[in-house]
Amino acid sequence: MVERTVFIPESFGKDGFFVQEDLLPEADRLDMIHELEQLRSGIQAHSLRNVHVSPKVSRLASSSMAYEVAHAVLGPAARLVRAIFFDKVPGANWSVPWHQDLTIAVAEKVEFEGYGPWSQKDGVTHVQPPAEILENMVTVRIHLDSCGVENGPVRVKPGSHLHGRISETMVSKWEGEEVACVGKAGSALVMRPLILHASSPSSNPAHRRVLHLEYAGVELPSPLRWYLDSNMGNQ
Repeated sequence: MVERTVFIPESFGKDGFFVQEDLLPEADRLDMIHELEQLRSGIQAHSLRNVHVSPKVSRLASSSMAYEVAHAVLGPAARLVRAIFFDKVPGANWSVPWHQDLTIAVAEKVEFEGYGPWSQKDGVTHVQPPAEILENMVTVRIHLDSCGVENGPVRVKPGSHLHGRISETMVSKWEGEEVACVGKAGSALVMRPLILHASSPSSNPAHRRVLHLEYAGVELPSPLRWYLDSNMGNQ
């Protein structure tokens, strides 16, 4: 991986997102596409959870500019806690309504005050934690293909992350500016999980492949553990 200087814009604290251009060098981008296509070969999946099982994904997440961005935002405790691959194509051209990312992946279900409801996704236990956990996380969504307005990009509502967990009723009524987070191949959308975001179906049949990396800068209260802490060690 090519080392580069990380610059976190001052607006990130207020807006809750920014687009980092040229996060992933071209050779690494093509290599990552090949790796992820190999992982989903034969299963015709348009989204894959738990792609941390790939050594290349794990290495990118823990030693590339993506990690440096997370480190700059969250501090020295930052490490990967979830990795997902998405591809929006004609056969899986979904839309996502306005929402916040409220769940985290944990090692096992342990009833704990403030945590819940619980769910299972592809064999991994997930739970909604208190807002203070989510406030100490950051997501780096790496565009493996160019993502323009015709590709169903993520749209965000700047500043909404500053309001904690927002009720479904209030989400539907939320007003304010809306920004489409477009970027060329190799760029990344960096955002807080609590920012309101959505996406529309793509009007372009081309790939819109994204490597979605979530980082946390805090420990979970014992005996709760991050899923990846129990499966691949701290990043």
